[in-house]
Amino acid sequence: MPASAPVRVTVPAAGVDTGPVVRLGLNADGTLQVPSVDQADRIGWYTGGVTPGQRGPAILVGHLDTVEGPAVLRDVTRIKPGDRITVLRADGTRAVFSVTGLQQVSKTAFPTQQVYGNTSTPQLRLITCGGTLTDGHHPDNIIVYATLTART
Repeated sequence: MPASAPVRVTVPAAGVDTGPVVRLGLNADGTLQVPSVDQADRIGWYTGGVTPGQRGPAILVGHLDTVEGPAVLRDVTRIKPGDRITVLRADGTRAVFSVTGLQQVSKTAFPTQQVYGNTSTPQLRLITCGGTLTDGHHPDNIIVYATLTART
């Protein structure tokens, strides 16, 4: 699919239907930005990568929770392989992805190459926090992997 920014994301298995999508870059330390606490009900898209539907891994990020309570990806663990993630794009097309797997990893052992590395097909990575809350922070990331299955 040609480049077109995401504007809305739906993940029925996790009760997600949100937009507009927040544009994200990198923090000064090189880490990926996340939506602000005020935007905890929205998904963010890393603009330094591809748009959903293009070849390569498109990166979407959302909060599991914040100090104000549950957030957009509070039910991420309900997502299973085969579930659908649909991204409405600015050009009016939809990129439909099928979940291929979920992975929970320590933030200190984040699989950078597996998440951000080049792929020969259109892929999607949906990232949030996970693990038992300790001192106000989650020690892990939950990564949802998905592959493009339809364009509408």
